[in-house]
Amino acid sequence: MNELKTPIRVLAVDDHELLRDGIRLSLLKEKDIELVGEARSGEDALQKCNRLVPDVVLMDMQLPHMDGIAATRAIKEANPDTQVLVLTSFVEKDLVQGAIQAGAVGYLTKGASKFEIADAIRAAYAGETALSPEATQALIQATKAPKSPGTDLTKRQREVLKLMVAGLNNNEIGVRLFLSPSTVSYHVSEILSKLGASNRAEAAALAVQYRIVD
Repeated sequence: MNELKTPIRVLAVDDHELLRDGIRLSLLKEKDIELVGEARSGEDALQKCNRLVPDVVLMDMQLPHMDGIAATRAIKEANPDTQVLVLTSFVEKDLVQGAIQAGAVGYLTKGASKFEIADAIRAAYAGETALSPEATQALIQATKAPKSPGTDLTKRQREVLKLMVAGLNNNEIGVRLFLSPSTVSYHVSEILSKLGASNRAEAAALAVQYRIVD
């Protein structure tokens, strides 16, 4: 139980009024938590955060116009001390990873009990991570997911690859990019290694297939 004299100030963000009503009711008996506001969209949440300066924001992911990830990022940029705790029905790994990268400190599903939500709010207020088992599993899957080819190419290597796709040889690439032949050869070798390609033609094919270059 939080022993603070001042309750933790919470803003609930959800576009469904019924769900906001449920959150309000679930927090009524928590003496150390106070629901200070409600928002039905990302833009509304940002405006109310700037006005109310809550300690914790309960954030849904699927919102009209500005989604939960964008709203989380905007809130953290404007109010760094406000903690964002996701409370949503969606636990796809891209959503969980995106929310955490945007600055959310926790991720719960709407199947969580009122006790779990209250404890997660307290943890979020303390800057501690609160993840549902589903969110934890989604993050594990995200770390295991193979990276798309080309994500580790440098800007210069992408420029070289683009010219390789266009059919230019090393000398022509060097002239176009003002690089020495040895430098071009080095970049080509790195590109082949990073793409796992055995030759220039395969590298060019992978670049087109995975849209690594424009």
